[in-house]
Amino acid sequence: MQVYSEADTRFRAEVRAFIAEALPAEMARKARSGVALNREDYFGWQRILAEQGWLTPTWPAEHGGCGWTPIQQHIFEVESHLAGAPRIIPFGIKMVGPVIIHFGNEAQKAAYLPGIREATTWWCQGFSEPGAGSDLASLRTRAERDGDHYVINGQKTWTTYAQYADMIFFLARTKPDAPRKQEGISFFVARMDTPGITVRPITTLDGGHEINETFFEDVRIPAENLIGEENKGWSYAKFLLSNERAGIARVGEVRELIRDLHDMTESQPVGNGSLLDDPAFLRRVTSAEIDALAHEVTTLRLLSREQESGRPNPLTSVLKIRGSEVLGRLAELQMEVEGPLAACFRPSPAGDPELPQALLRPALKTGRYLNYRKFGIFGGTTEIQKNILAKTVLDLKG
Repeated sequence: MQVYSEADTRFRAEVRAFIAEALPAEMARKARSGVALNREDYFGWQRILAEQGWLTPTWPAEHGGCGWTPIQQHIFEVESHLAGAPRIIPFGIKMVGPVIIHFGNEAQKAAYLPGIREATTWWCQGFSEPGAGSDLASLRTRAERDGDHYVINGQKTWTTYAQYADMIFFLARTKPDAPRKQEGISFFVARMDTPGITVRPITTLDGGHEINETFFEDVRIPAENLIGEENKGWSYAKFLLSNERAGIARVGEVRELIRDLHDMTESQPVGNGSLLDDPAFLRRVTSAEIDALAHEVTTLRLLSREQESGRPNPLTSVLKIRGSEVLGRLAELQMEVEGPLAACFRPSPAGDPELPQALLRPALKTGRYLNYRKFGIFGGTTEIQKNILAKTVLDLKG
């Protein structure tokens, strides 16, 4: 099976040339080092892409898309990561943007799409709740109609980058007595500065602040903030999640970790040689590389099928599962290379003036390993992904 056409090869060269010229060196250095990035770091790169017309490539042309195929999108993401570009925050571009395009009205498209396309509006996602993570349909946040408004009460959790967000899209129950829990759920958007919305940070294992709790207490939002039809939100959420899971194979990140792992093992002295001279450790590195290559080939195979059919492939759950496993394994190997120094972890080590330079890299690698524990959970746990595969691909019941 031929995956890359001549056009894809030319496209890769165009992407590499653009990134080499447009990506600021300091931005790349910061992203590669593992230092936590802030809102301006992410939006700075996204504005550069917006000026190029590359920020929303998969959107329809009338809304700013440029007609990239799934494989070209994959090429861009891999090349961007290998070059050290900050990752594209997906909540506006890949999640709520397509939902608004497909299900929103013309006024909503005019109100919200330009801010996403021009990288001026930061969005966050309000789906998961305490007791409603993998079982999202059990959510309890309520939206009650009151004249020209809805009144929202409830709590969301794991709200990534809510501290930076201007807007939130979220699910709320509008028909509590619906016969099935998937029914009676609606899809809303709201400004984060609306009275009654409170954000509280959650500190992750690596000491970082990526995620938050978000509380809604008698929050009044205009009725026009409902996207699509009332009580149809579950269908819109499934549409959104299919886009999310297709984008978290993280092949570029896998390649970066392999490159770093080789550099680390070659420079790690063991006896009269390096760690690469240790046959036992070399076998583990080689095994992880084989798994990473298989994951990339599988990704390309599924993208090729999607490109031919024009439809999302339910097998994208495989990419979520294997990407999570491969990333975790590579991060663990990197931490093992550091040996006892990896135990000297401190939160946010790059900003710690008392941390000796010799401990900076081990601390950052350990922080990455701890942060990567999330990959088997967010975007649908590994167990849920396997259930999806059993039902949609193997047609198993029960």
